[in-house]
Amino acid sequence: RLLQRSTRRFVVTDTGQQLFRHCEAMLAQAEAALEVVETARSEPRGRIRVACPVAVAENMLAPVLPRFLARHPQVRVDLVVSNRRVDLLGEGFDAALRVRTAPSGEDGVVMRSFAELCELLVASPAYLAAAGVPEVPADLAAHQILAFDAERERHAWQLRSADGSESRVELQPRLCCHSFPVLLQSALAGLGIALLPESTVRAALARGDLLPVLPGWSLPQGIFHVVFPHRRGLLPAVR
Repeated sequence: RLLQRSTRRFVVTDTGQQLFRHCEAMLAQAEAALEVVETARSEPRGRIRVACPVAVAENMLAPVLPRFLARHPQVRVDLVVSNRRVDLLGEGFDAALRVRTAPSGEDGVVMRSFAELCELLVASPAYLAAAGVPEVPADLAAHQILAFDAERERHAWQLRSADGSESRVELQPRLCCHSFPVLLQSALAGLGIALLPESTVRAALARGDLLPVLPGWSLPQGIFHVVFPHRRGLLPAVR
């Protein structure tokens, strides 16, 4: 019994007094918890964990990340830079930036696309003068190729012309690595023909240090996108 009541008296028992004190503490804690949530919703703060490919981190994220951190001083970013495809949910990432020619759907995650990224075939003037200029995609098989994907011994590029025709070329690259700067320097040194993002070779093309190869042909463009676990309830720092 918590209360003693009659027509003339209303008395709280000892048990009722103890329960009341605990309830007051519970309400205070609940209000404090709600304040934490409201504060988190109103201002970006706290730690966010993000995965990002090496090339995106170096060429696209590096120029904007300092401004983001300066604008939101209470946000802490754990940036995992790797070309490995991370398990967003299983490894506890808040978001993952990716570039795929055909983004694959994942159960339980949300995708938002930002842009299409163009890749170009390039080579140095010295290499083309010595090895010849490819006229059609099939000519690439006789050239030294510098490739980004190092997971396979043989590679295949599916090129498409402006009129929509396609050509598949089987290649055995001389150099494979997961580093655009390494491929860029190798192309500048005249080691072969490289497939590189337009943003990586823009300056070298403008200087004439690299020349476009098969400019009438292109590979499927990569879709730059982000995946995150849920659309609703995103913390402001993640949003």
